[in-house]
Amino acid sequence: MPSDLIPIEKALDFLLAEVKENTDVVELPLSEANGCILAGDKQALINVPEFDNSAMDGYAVNTADLPEPGCLLPVSQTIAAGHPGDSLIKGTAARIFTGAPIPEGCNAVVIQENTQTVGDSVAIMQLPDVGENIRGKGCDVEKGGVVLSQGHRLRPQDLGLLASLGVASVSVKKPITVAILNTGDEVIAPGTPLSEGQIYDSNSFTLEALLKSLGMNVIKLGIVNDTFEETENSLREASTKADCIITTGGVSVGDEDHIRYVVEKMGQLALWKLAIKPGKPFSYGKINGKPLFGLPGNPVAVFVTFVLLVRPYLLKMQGASDLFAAAMALPAGFDIQSPGSRQEYIRVRLNKSVEGSTVLEAFGNQGSSIMTSLSWADGLAEIPRGETVKKGQLLKFFPFRGIL
Repeated sequence: MPSDLIPIEKALDFLLAEVKENTDVVELPLSEANGCILAGDKQALINVPEFDNSAMDGYAVNTADLPEPGCLLPVSQTIAAGHPGDSLIKGTAARIFTGAPIPEGCNAVVIQENTQTVGDSVAIMQLPDVGENIRGKGCDVEKGGVVLSQGHRLRPQDLGLLASLGVASVSVKKPITVAILNTGDEVIAPGTPLSEGQIYDSNSFTLEALLKSLGMNVIKLGIVNDTFEETENSLREASTKADCIITTGGVSVGDEDHIRYVVEKMGQLALWKLAIKPGKPFSYGKINGKPLFGLPGNPVAVFVTFVLLVRPYLLKMQGASDLFAAAMALPAGFDIQSPGSRQEYIRVRLNKSVEGSTVLEAFGNQGSSIMTSLSWADGLAEIPRGETVKKGQLLKFFPFRGIL
């Protein structure tokens, strides 16, 4: 490994130590809180459910009234969801539907498949156990209990849980605003005819979607031409509008790569060039006190460096308690015979071996400009620097479903 390249573990430790956590809190309706970070523990103010209710359509009974299978009970009432019934008359059954309150005197529900209707009575063909098919009060959530803890990033299922508790709005850390800036004379916006030597901007769309999935606000400042002056003006504007700045391109060593030099002039460059592939020309610094991430220009490198380095930084900045996607160990379904000088993150898909076990299949072209590899893949596999890979060797796998 070249001595001037920084290992990713060291870079990540440095970045997380740099984070200044957002302390501002806002109250948002549930419909706007997806991806946001809880500002405090959320306690249940009610039980869920608030009453014993039937888990199935069937008949509410008291097991003491059931001497043997096939015994016959008159049906004394019908109880629908949302309509409390009367106390169960001894020696009778109550027709009951899913979600309906359990009447006093009942200690089990017999599903209708285990009954037979006989006139105005019902035959209980299979005797239930006490408590069978009854959802008890508070069986899901008990009043006063903490259902979600401070720092938790809200997901769709969490919003449903809060809604089930009667919560209409929630206190969250104020979403940070991130400015995205693309550089390159060759880059143009989609929808514009291409001229010779031009390519369409894809990086800003990838980053915008990644940031919005984290519940953050996004400002897209467009495409900046490869001049020092325009780069400087755009970064100055970004530092006044956003809490964090992400640029793509312009961080390598070419004559038209100005990001690094503008940051050194206007602020402080703290990190540059990592021992990872793809993503070596990654940089981090500050402009007017605002953190700036200079990501490479190639789209795969943008994606990889964001999910591995920028994502945990921003989550910590938002006050999240869980910063990293869960990784798992899975066997490689491929060989790599030549060891690399940098830690590599290759695009892989889950596949079945001849024996039927799950293995990692590598995309054929691992170039940092090959966007199809990301859409094809299920995640990233980590190849430690200086190591070869043999089929069956366990690799660290980062599934996209834990990142996106």
